[in-house]
Amino acid sequence: LIVMFGGTPHKNAQVGSGGISRHLLREGLTACRDQGASFVCISPIRDDAMAELDARWIAPRPNTDVALMLALAHTLIEEGLHDQKFLARCTTGFERFAGYVTGADDGVPKTPEWAQAISGVPAETMRALAREMVRRRTMIMMSWSLQRAEHGEQPYWMAIALAAMIGQIGLPGGGFGFGYASANGVGNPVYPFSWPTLPQGSNAIADSIPVARIADALLHPGAPYDFNGEKRRYPDIRLIYWAGGNPFHHHQDINRLIAAWRRSETVIVHESWWNATARHADIVLPASTAMERNDIASSARDRMIAACHPISAPIGEARSDYEIFADLAGLLGARETFTEGRDEEGWIRHFYTVARQRVAEYGMELPDFESFWQAGIVTLPEPQDQKPLLAEFVADPQTQPLKTPSGRIELFSERIAGFGYDDCPGHPSWLVPREWLGAALAERFPLHLISNQPASKLHSQYDNGALSRSTKIAGREPLRIHPEDARLRGLSDGDIVRVFNDRGACLAGIVVCDAVMQGVVQMATGAWYDPLEPGLVGSLDKHGNPNVLTQDRGSSRLGQATIAHSCLVEIERHEGELPPITCYEPPTLI
Repeated sequence: LIVMFGGTPHKNAQVGSGGISRHLLREGLTACRDQGASFVCISPIRDDAMAELDARWIAPRPNTDVALMLALAHTLIEEGLHDQKFLARCTTGFERFAGYVTGADDGVPKTPEWAQAISGVPAETMRALAREMVRRRTMIMMSWSLQRAEHGEQPYWMAIALAAMIGQIGLPGGGFGFGYASANGVGNPVYPFSWPTLPQGSNAIADSIPVARIADALLHPGAPYDFNGEKRRYPDIRLIYWAGGNPFHHHQDINRLIAAWRRSETVIVHESWWNATARHADIVLPASTAMERNDIASSARDRMIAACHPISAPIGEARSDYEIFADLAGLLGARETFTEGRDEEGWIRHFYTVARQRVAEYGMELPDFESFWQAGIVTLPEPQDQKPLLAEFVADPQTQPLKTPSGRIELFSERIAGFGYDDCPGHPSWLVPREWLGAALAERFPLHLISNQPASKLHSQYDNGALSRSTKIAGREPLRIHPEDARLRGLSDGDIVRVFNDRGACLAGIVVCDAVMQGVVQMATGAWYDPLEPGLVGSLDKHGNPNVLTQDRGSSRLGQATIAHSCLVEIERHEGELPPITCYEPPTLI
């Protein structure tokens, strides 16, 4: 039995973190199916599981997965189905956690009926699932998406607790795993060596901030904040130098980000396209693309290393990021330290030499550089199957302890409890989000927005390409809505709507679809931010960027991560003439 919280979306597994990837998701999951595995997809979106898996669809209200899992845990305890021997041998803190589940601590038993009122999932569905998970070999999968919500730390800790109660951690096909299908290659057998990369050096500034707190740092320099048990203060950032990213795509509450961005004195950006980040910069250094330089492509999750040859010289004044940094290092008197005396070809040959050495240590051989460079790709044999997660620990917890204070799986953490965080206590807990369908705010904004990964582009990359544009409706990003929610608002396929809340508004094109549960709308990320009145904070986004709607708060004081999936909105038909899309046109240069 494979229970997939957040599903295993095929579109996400088409994305790899570099390298030349072999995409194995469909092959792997259909092989499981053909060997007798069955699937449960727990998500507000049915097609988060591929149709050929014939997965049972359980659709809880977004952000309520922990309540559902607590009901499963309650059933296991109430019916005496939990593996007490495993819990005693491999975990610590179960008694404290069990007191919370049964209600002995707070007077609220986390029964399936209790969870039904929160999640909307029928109580008997949860009871039946809990019994089945114990009866069969069960893998609990958690998509990365669940952490991108308020209290997003809790579903993962709760999944580990549930897997420990079932007692199958360390067994083939059992236990838990995070991130399957969130990107290509998660879970693949891999070799115990990494492909070489550029040396990272040591940053003379040891201070850092959680990446999702950039607007807070810009708006409130010197202000205190909590993070992972530490008391910190935000730095006073005067200059932003951004290379290799697009905060106007991935950061929440764009209107707040714009106000924060203006607090810096100078913004410098490396970019290949006139996206929103480039448009909000003082200095843009045009960077060449991967198609305009020699390189080596490899990824930690792949068994391939590939030669990358340019198909064009760099366009206009564009240069590679390496050349830009090398020249800046030269102006700072550190060119030789930065380049180590190597140009582009020198680094590529060095990388390949190191790769040959690492591969040779494991009894394999790569061809000489010239042969590799001409052939274009080298593929290593399939690695042998890896042991199940935590198999060594489960076999002997005394001699193979975990890197936790107790050396065991901690279902209650003295360390985290000692932080005193009301938004992340010492054991997995149901914590009520500010924005969910059970909040008072849902009376004004009765739809929960899921802004997931797109199928037609890579994050925001290639949104200006033909494939991405072909999916849009009158040039706007599509928004999927349940037929009943559409009927209540008098909406039909192809209508253009204004999606709004107190943080902002954008336009989108309607797709009526029963693959999303009632009360939920889904609009992928990646549409380039295109304000009706550029420079005006709060301006209508004409294009369909969901981050004008999402809230910019930390997941908790422990993690301080993004909470894009905790977002309530309302929609209404757009009246009047549609404004033109202008984000793909170059800005006026002075």
